[in-house]
Amino acid sequence: MGQILAIDYGKVRTGLAATDDAKIIASALTTVETPKLIDFLKDYFSKNTVEAVVIGLPTDLKGQLSEIEMDIQQFLKVFEAQFPDKRVHRMDERFTSKMASFFISQSGKNKKQRQEKGLIDRVSATIILQNFLDQP
Repeated sequence: MGQILAIDYGKVRTGLAATDDAKIIASALTTVETPKLIDFLKDYFSKNTVEAVVIGLPTDLKGQLSEIEMDIQQFLKVFEAQFPDKRVHRMDERFTSKMASFFISQSGKNKKQRQEKGLIDRVSATIILQNFLDQP
């Protein structure tokens, strides 16, 4: 048994979330500067058993892919070359940032904590992962 890792890929920062080994609960993990993401993943995979990775699929309300998808495709080429043993799933990430902002505002965090940009990325990754886990 192992974890599933979620990646909310961004141009500057990338939010990460992971399941427990039983793959029941999605929890925010960290936020990584995107240029350092592959190095972070190498280290993380060396210390944790990760069976699969879920990467957000950024679409608009009409189902059109957003601009960041080109960057994600480049990342996927590098990822698959570096980690050929990891299964990759894509998951619609529409509204995850808005949902993350809402949940954070309801959490009782103070204004300074709510404005920490990496927090939204981590929570968005957690929502992507939980949505993946909740699929039939």
